[in-house]
Amino acid sequence: MFEALFISLQLALATTVILLLIALPLAYVLAFKAFPGRTAMEVVVSLPLVLPPTVLGYFVLVMIAPDSVLGGAWQSIFDRSLAFSFSGMVFASVLYSLPFAVQPMQQALRAIPVNWLEMAQTQGMSAKQTLLKVMLPAAKGGVLVAAALSFAHTMGEFGVVLMVGGSIPGETKVASIALFDMVEMQQSDQAWMLALILLAVSFVMLSLVHAINQRGFDVGAGR
Repeated sequence: MFEALFISLQLALATTVILLLIALPLAYVLAFKAFPGRTAMEVVVSLPLVLPPTVLGYFVLVMIAPDSVLGGAWQSIFDRSLAFSFSGMVFASVLYSLPFAVQPMQQALRAIPVNWLEMAQTQGMSAKQTLLKVMLPAAKGGVLVAAALSFAHTMGEFGVVLMVGGSIPGETKVASIALFDMVEMQQSDQAWMLALILLAVSFVMLSLVHAINQRGFDVGAGR
């Protein structure tokens, strides 16, 4: 049980860090840039919210299979399969939790007062300086919400990680899969304990999100 929990924590931490690096520039583009295909990009980013996890997991599994371009390149570089591995689960988790990272950041960036951005321009700040010195501090609440939601969502994954990672003990068997196995084997006491731990993690993460929202950090923090 604790081994599966540790794998889930590793997966959630790795996924959250990668998502924060990817989601911020993507949220910036979607919040401020007008370009052909922007609506389609927003739909693609939001797709995991409504797409059945097993469907997404299947497509990811096809993408990273050894006979695919991505899977074959990974195999040749690292001499191991990306499918049914921890790295493959991280890749799938990043795609699955992407909207939970992008959307809070996008909303927080859009909530920054326009005069702040105009003032940055009049002071001669470049786009990069404006992002780092004005937008990011103002939208820190959105970043925190994105991190909390991404972590909690990844901790609770089942269908995607099962399709992509399987259930290899000590490598890809996460807590949600371990819980399912316990129920099947009628290990009620262990199932209760693991379920309560996962419930507690979700409760803490969502409490953090609500606390941030109540303080208004996601609508231009630091004002």
